Amino acid sequence: MSVVIPESVKQFIGGKVGWIATASKDGMPNVAVKGSLRVLDDGHLVFADIYSVKTRKNLEENPKVAVMVADIATREGFLLKGTAELLTEGTAYEQVIEELKKVPRKMPKPKYAVRISVTEVYDQSMGPNGGARLV
Repeated sequence: MSVVIPESVKQFIGGKVGWIATASKDGMPNVAVKGSLRVLDDGHLVFADIYSVKTRKNLEENPKVAVMVADIATREGFLLKGTAELLTEGTAYEQVIEELKKVPRKMPKPKYAVRISVTEVYDQSMGPNGGARLV
């Protein structure tokens, strides 16, 4: 079951890329940068799967995922953990397609939209609260 992502974290994510960490069924890690990452609703994130061969394979084998979003200039960041679901239809998938149409660079239609049910949120900012679980 997803948690409610704090409003400050939702605002922070807007317009930033996310680093998506996955692992295969035997534990081999992979990290991929996703420029299409965005907040879907209070408990979910979503991103487009366009060229994500390793990410997709890992999520098919093991749906657990971690998402890191950071602002290097301010040394602020958040880690969100959860469970991913690959979507090929429905509202979230259609919203991802519409968002990609707004990107200046022509992008192909995504193979999937990846919806993440967020189960944990951590502060990854530099300072005394770094690593603290928020929800």
